[in-house]
Amino acid sequence: MSSDRYAVIGNPVAHSLSPIIHRAFARQSGDSLTYSVIETPLDGFASGAAEFFDAGGRGLNVTVPFKSLAYEWVEFRDEYSHEARAVNTIRPTKEGFKGFNTDGLGLMRDLERLGWSPTDARVLILGAGGAARGIVGPLLRGSAAAVTIANRTWRKARELADEFEGVDWTGLDKIEGLWDIVINATSAGIDDEGAIVTRDTLRNALCYDLYYRSDGNTPFVTWAQAVASATSDGLGMLVEQAAEAFRIWRGYEPDTVSVLRQLRRHV
Repeated sequence: MSSDRYAVIGNPVAHSLSPIIHRAFARQSGDSLTYSVIETPLDGFASGAAEFFDAGGRGLNVTVPFKSLAYEWVEFRDEYSHEARAVNTIRPTKEGFKGFNTDGLGLMRDLERLGWSPTDARVLILGAGGAARGIVGPLLRGSAAAVTIANRTWRKARELADEFEGVDWTGLDKIEGLWDIVINATSAGIDDEGAIVTRDTLRNALCYDLYYRSDGNTPFVTWAQAVASATSDGLGMLVEQAAEAFRIWRGYEPDTVSVLRQLRRHV
């Protein structure tokens, strides 16, 4: 009997932990499935996705740089992908392909695991790109007291903030006040030095990096540890967003804590 086929599509994608995560979920649920990686050229998302589903694929995860293209490619979208203007999970239905964005839910569930409730919290988001866009709505629905977007180009921060009622904006060099939770949504925290903002901005805050590294802490986490009350990278978010995708596909709620523990031993 053939196994149901799932995959993640991106460029580059060979480094993806998604196969490890979803195979672990399948062992929990007892499902027979395969999960592979599909690396397509930068102009090859549509053909790669179509080929996968034409061959009987049951579900597709989408990673950089194709999330916006996936949003345009699917026929139907959930509310989270509408807000993010990006799709990271695709499921075929009788009516057509439906797109989901599980990143924001993944963040919220990892914050819950850490005990960092955003309820009544003053939340500062560093960055105004696609990663930031996907988490604003879930934070607001999590009853954050205030959400502020800070970006090097302040116009971009304002444009994103204006899409959500009650969200404020500022420049990275103009941040004032104290924060309960600071979330790094800029790639500078992994590709560059961690000093995205002054340490005073992070003082006594819970500092979360949406990114993670396989060779230790991200520069942002290292930078924040001197003054933050606690820090975390985004590996837990990766596992949680994958768990939501697995639930969408298979109707099963995986145990994420054990999988995260397994990954921590290997990254």
